[in-house]
Amino acid sequence: MNSTSHIIWDIDPVLLHLGSLQVRWYGLFFVGSFLVGFRFMQWIYTREGRDPALLDTLLIYLLVGTVVGARLMHCLAYEPDFYLAHPLEIFKIWKGGLASHGGLIGVLLAMYLFCRKYHESFLWLISRVAIPGALAAAAIRIGNFFNSEIVGIPTDKPWGIVFARIDMLPRHPVQLYEAFSYFAVFILLWVLYLLLKPQAVTRLFPGLFFLLVFSVRFALEFVKTKQADYQWDIPFTTGQVLSIPFILLGLLWTIWALKHMYSSQK
Repeated sequence: MNSTSHIIWDIDPVLLHLGSLQVRWYGLFFVGSFLVGFRFMQWIYTREGRDPALLDTLLIYLLVGTVVGARLMHCLAYEPDFYLAHPLEIFKIWKGGLASHGGLIGVLLAMYLFCRKYHESFLWLISRVAIPGALAAAAIRIGNFFNSEIVGIPTDKPWGIVFARIDMLPRHPVQLYEAFSYFAVFILLWVLYLLLKPQAVTRLFPGLFFLLVFSVRFALEFVKTKQADYQWDIPFTTGQVLSIPFILLGLLWTIWALKHMYSSQK
């Protein structure tokens, strides 16, 4: 494969050097997505006549849940041998290593605890957070692109990109595939949110989010490089195995919600 006809990607993952402090592109997209999601949730709370004052606290819950869940899942599912032998390394988040499946589990647990404490409806909340959640997933994958990480397998397609910080082989820009797909999910959920009744949104969106986001993840794993430091005895990657329960849950949930919507219209 000839790399001269492809885009060469060699962006420094560090946006700013402030003495010993580094501001990385990934962190910018990560935090920025949460701030945009915060504004989006303010709009939803106001639109549906709820008090947006609780969102400051919810943001903290979500940030902590995302980071803790994503870090633990990465350490235990992708590099268990290393982290079980060096448990203190788990706390060194600045070295990288966050898994989206764990991030979602952490977010769900954080929202459950938040709803218990502040007497909010758990289903109502997760159905609304699903909308900016898809946007956050897209932003994080763009951050991975700027980090030249989670790259695709080599390709001779004209849109292949050479990640010069890894090697000089043109590869699938799978981070961008995921980002564009998640952004499409965000647009779909937003449009449906404007069209459907609030009760339908509450029932449908959690399952639809799981089904769409993790189906994309499962499909695109076929053009990703191996992320885990071990091999399965099955023809699926760690990311695909972790996605299957979410896909099945999302499919069953979506079927249940659509049946309920259909029967309520009779």
